[in-house]
Amino acid sequence: QVQLVESGGGLVQAGGSLSLSCVASGGIFTDYNMGWFRQAPGKEREFAAAINWSGGVRKYADSVKGRFTISRDNAKNTVYLQMNSLKPEDTAVYYCAAVRMYYLSLTSSAYPYWGQGTLVTVSS
Repeated sequence: QVQLVESGGGLVQAGGSLSLSCVASGGIFTDYNMGWFRQAPGKEREFAAAINWSGGVRKYADSVKGRFTISRDNAKNTVYLQMNSLKPEDTAVYYCAAVRMYYLSLTSSAYPYWGQGTLVTVSS
């Protein structure tokens, strides 16, 4: 069973950038597709980005496409989310998630393993 720990959240002004990291342990990292999800106050958790086990396939929510980049370093058991041109509506707790699955899912219910989350606050 894989454990996930996120880091890198914080407070940033609109238009700024942040980079989130998620370190995995307790499993074979390349067995897992990885996703980033976010949950804003009073809203449901939503998909942000996902990457397959090799890094060769990446998917993004329309709301972050062109601004966020997901990547992974399998040698470091780490997945990243580079967030540029941040907007106040990007304010949320960001969660890293993992799943052993043939295809790359965009649905949170497909992911059984979750980190504790890291808060990103974008001020206007």
